[in-house]
Amino acid sequence: MGKRTLALLAAFGASAIYAINHTIAKGLMPTYIGAFGIILLRVVGASVLFWIISFWGPREKIAKSDWPRLIGSAIFGMVINMLMFFKGLSLSTPINSSVIITISPIIVLILSAIMINEKITLVKTLGIIIGFAGALSLILFGAEVRQDAPNIPLGNSLFIINAISYSIYLIMVKPLTAKYHSITLMKWIFLVAIFFNFPVTISEFSAVQWAELPFEAIWKMTFVVVGTTFLTYLLNIYALKELKASTIGAFIYLQPLLAIIFALMVGADSLNPVKISAAALVFLGVYLVTKKPKESA
Repeated sequence: MGKRTLALLAAFGASAIYAINHTIAKGLMPTYIGAFGIILLRVVGASVLFWIISFWGPREKIAKSDWPRLIGSAIFGMVINMLMFFKGLSLSTPINSSVIITISPIIVLILSAIMINEKITLVKTLGIIIGFAGALSLILFGAEVRQDAPNIPLGNSLFIINAISYSIYLIMVKPLTAKYHSITLMKWIFLVAIFFNFPVTISEFSAVQWAELPFEAIWKMTFVVVGTTFLTYLLNIYALKELKASTIGAFIYLQPLLAIIFALMVGADSLNPVKISAAALVFLGVYLVTKKPKESA
């Protein structure tokens, strides 16, 4: 099996894990652990794993001038982003979350235009409008009566904040990725995230009856920490060595499709005309925003 094939499998594996996470994580809340409690579990678990693996990585020291950017990356990437996603997931549904988070490329484009004066073409502008129309239609018209989704409009709104925060993180962390090894960045970013998340998440984390957790809850928590937080990152890093970033970016379309299929298979969510129409608008918008312009002859 060639390196490119393995890299494509790694990228697919990361997307599949992310997709399944929407349903797995939803199954934990609030029965076994609160939305904020799972964040502390996730950042502590990932931090420990990245610090362990760093012993086999390069010995790098973060420059003083880079600490503000690193701390900012932690706040937007591992604090606001995670808190909004898991709180939103506890209020909404797996299919809604998997569709709305795919607007990240649209938000990255808008923020890039504001922060680094990147040009936005007419086609990309159309993509932004269509993509946001899809996301807003889920927020405004996607409400349904579900016992495990007590406030779908609010949950969907939190997914938007999550996507914006993650987009800011991508822009902030990019200069650091060119300067430091990925494992060096992750071990410090996750460690910093523990301190910012701690005051908000400790009460829900402490409320968990750890000794009484059934096996179902334990394997799902393990999946969220080891799979969604740690393994996906390593798979994407491996894929990036062999594939273009744009190729890996294309897998963003795959994630909601896999998430929808898995959620339907296990009976964790259902489709309706609003969800289908909104998903189609979001996918079309993201496609137009990420589509490369044709080169003139």
